[in-house]
Formats: sequence, structure tokens, C-alpha cells
Amino acid sequence: MDKNISPAKSGTMYGLLFGVIMVLEFVIMYVIGMKSLVNSSVGVIVNISNYLVLPLIFIYLGCNHYKKDINNGFISFSECLKTGISITVLAGLVYAIFSVIFNLIFPEFINEMLEISKEGMITQNPNISSKELEMGLSMVKKFMNPLIVLPVTLVMYSLIGLIYSLIIGAVVKNDKP
Repeated sequence: MDKNISPAKSGTMYGLLFGVIMVLEFVIMYVIGMKSLVNSSVGVIVNISNYLVLPLIFIYLGCNHYKKDINNGFISFSECLKTGISITVLAGLVYAIFSVIFNLIFPEFINEMLEISKEGMITQNPNISSKELEMGLSMVKKFMNPLIVLPVTLVMYSLIGLIYSLIIGAVVKNDKP
């Protein structure tokens, strides 16, 4: 048993891997063509994997790694929470930083996303007024601001990590006698 490794530190590798996978998904979708994929089943699958499947897998792997390899088969509920939240926060940080850098390198991407959002709004509500459309697009543009992207992504993945860590912690916990 290595007392120097905290539950949060033990999840670093899993958090980085999760973040890199999300970045690779984004890059692949961008290279293939965002317009054709965003509102398709591929876009839905990517979102489900990023918000449901991958966090569950990586939190489970991180908690099991800490339990079996570091803590001699024991993990408390609070250690599961620390591990899971650290994994998702680190993944969210990697993805948010990439997103900010990507938008600075490719500023035309924001205009592409605004166009996709505009088409989606018109498709969902063909009778939308120009004022409502402009208001919706201004909200989308505000949420693409790097000063908002970074904290919102971190908070979102923190909450996801908390919820999934609670579930996984209830399953894998094994307190020391």
C-alpha cells in the first residue's frame, strides 16, 4: 500500500485519457465535416458517449485501480467521490482548454457553428421571428466565449462526475474492517 498516492492523484491518468478521447472525437468530427454530423445519429452517439458512457467507464476504472492496485482492495465512498470527480474535472479541463485554443486558431469555426445553430432553430420552428432567432443566436455566441466555455465545461463535468461517482461508489466501495 502506497500512502503517498491520494485517490484524486490515482485518477489523473484516466482523466487525461478521457479528455484526450473527447478531443480526438471532436477533431475527427471536424475533419469529416461538422455540418453533416451535428444533427445526425453520429452526433447523438458522440454526445451519449461523452456524457454517459465514457464518464461511467473511466470513473469505474479509476475507482477499481485505486481499490485494487493502490489501497489493498479497499476503497471508501469518499475516496470514490474524490477519484471520480478528479477524473471528470481533469477531462473537462483538457477538453475546455482544447476548445478555447481551437477557437483561437480557427475563428471561422464559431461562424460555422452559428450557421448550424441557425439552421437547427429554423428547422425546429419554421415560424420563428427574426428577433427570436437573433436572440437565440446571441445566446449561442455568448456560450462560445472562452471566458464562459472554460468554467461552464468544468462545472458541467464536475456535476457529471459527482453523480456518477455516487452511483459507482455505492457499487465498488469496500471499507476497511
